[in-house]
Amino acid sequence: MSATRNDGGKTRGGKSYTGAAVAVLMLETRFPRIHGDIGCATTWDFPVHYKVVRGASPDHVVRRSAEGLLPLFIEAAREVVAEGAEGITTSCGFLSIFQDEVSAAVGVPCALSSIMQVGLVGRLLPPGRRVGLLTISGSSLTERHLASAGAPVDTPIGTTEGGCEFTRAILDDEGEMDIALACEDNVSAAVDLVREHGDIGALVLECANMAPYAPAIGAAVGLPVYSIESFVSWFQRGLVPREFL
Repeated sequence: MSATRNDGGKTRGGKSYTGAAVAVLMLETRFPRIHGDIGCATTWDFPVHYKVVRGASPDHVVRRSAEGLLPLFIEAAREVVAEGAEGITTSCGFLSIFQDEVSAAVGVPCALSSIMQVGLVGRLLPPGRRVGLLTISGSSLTERHLASAGAPVDTPIGTTEGGCEFTRAILDDEGEMDIALACEDNVSAAVDLVREHGDIGALVLECANMAPYAPAIGAAVGLPVYSIESFVSWFQRGLVPREFL
């Protein structure tokens, strides 16, 4: 576990940094990282370590299935573990397809995709209810992405692709984004998904840039909403348990 307090006595080194248990492997981007986004450090109430994977653009990872990028993510994961990370996540849900390979390469807990929450959340719901997944690109999300994250391949999918702002600004890596319009895109897509599938009992947000809009989505659909923020916060709590004694 990361050292967070000085209690006197001897201690051991060996790492370049301590106190940030979670490392986030980031896509190389320039779009705005607002509060609540995984790439905004103020989102977290605990320290995180960031590592940008050069060449991993949103378009390449999402629309081109991260083709050829696995070695870069493995290299980056090994580097952050050698430096001091005790667990690894990423800034894109579509990287679920690398879960097994990266985990095997580094030997520390890895939670590469928010989609991994679908199976767990589904177990929480009463009989007859299932999880809906909201994604930034329904046309790019495949059964491979779902299966790699342990999510049922028949999971109901909603997407912001039909909106005017969010998907375009993120996947085209634009330097500006209208936050209000991006929120409208997310809320509208969630409402459509729940309306289309009456058995949905909770939503999981695939995209790590959707977390800022989770409260608005939850208010609109009246259901629990789980994002990368909820996932990484849970992940962190296991790596660094809360102290009581």
